[in-house]
Amino acid sequence: MNTLSNYINQDFKPFDIKENIARVQDFFTDFNFSHFPVTEEGVFIGNISSEDASSFDFSKDLTDYKYTFEGFFTRKNSVLLDVLDDFAKNESNVIPVLDEHNNYVGYYELEDIIKVFNETPFLREIGGIIIIEKGINDYSFSQIAQIIEGNNGKILGAFISNADAEKVQITIKIGEGGLNEIIQTFRRYEYEIISEHQEDDYLRTLKERSDYLDRYLNT
Repeated sequence: MNTLSNYINQDFKPFDIKENIARVQDFFTDFNFSHFPVTEEGVFIGNISSEDASSFDFSKDLTDYKYTFEGFFTRKNSVLLDVLDDFAKNESNVIPVLDEHNNYVGYYELEDIIKVFNETPFLREIGGIIIIEKGINDYSFSQIAQIIEGNNGKILGAFISNADAEKVQITIKIGEGGLNEIIQTFRRYEYEIISEHQEDDYLRTLKERSDYLDRYLNT
């Protein structure tokens, strides 16, 4: 099984802080990177964006624009969802990778990480996705697993997809088992169902009955 660290890229060396801006601009012209890492004596010091570099004086060096560097990076031992989150937060298609001692290791490219994510059972396997919501202090992953497995379901993946000071939303992909029965059990345990599903007959039935009563009262 491939680990995420197998996708660390070292095809291009990071820019040295003394690199000439003209060469940096040429690099971004030739390669479709939104950012690229910069090092000083082998130590990572930040990322230069292609958009910024295009406006710099080509006769100067990166040293003159150190104040524009963006300091984002990820760790060699970061998990997949953390790395995807790093890409999203920084709106970059390149993320530098540092080890636990802050040594520069290489970089991830967004395209590679998306391919890894697409190969996970969460996306690849056939199943149903539901989003549930409960109080931030009231939910339990062990209870969630018990509800799903108690209805002969199989969890293919789950993560916290939204949260605030009061509530948390959890996205779950479920293989096998009756999705409708799982949803009804979540309701009995006072989880709110945020997403809509073909098998979710409960709300549909209530709505149909409500529409019928409205028509009846208006006749």
